[in-house]
Amino acid sequence: MVPVHHRTAIVDGLTVFYREAGHDGAPVLLLLHGFPASSHMFRHLVPALADRYHVFAPDLVGFGMSAMPTVDEFGYSFDSLTDVTGGLLERLGVGEFAM
Repeated sequence: MVPVHHRTAIVDGLTVFYREAGHDGAPVLLLLHGFPASSHMFRHLVPALADRYHVFAPDLVGFGMSAMPTVDEFGYSFDSLTDVTGGLLERLGVGEFAM
């Protein structure tokens, strides 16, 4: 079984937790959770897909083990969450991916 790594990255000053498994060079698969949930919902799926894909499953800001800023500190909107997710992918060097 391919190991699943639990990591964090700082994006725009916010800590973003993510699960990662798979090999560099494999097609990237991004798993985004719904509301209210976290990447924990993918804990069995990530390793099952990691033999074929490089899988990333982040916790969106405000959920799971990612930063939970107040509404005064972060504008909780789909645009803001998209910006942070895009920043995470950029930081990880991910250009192309499937969701």
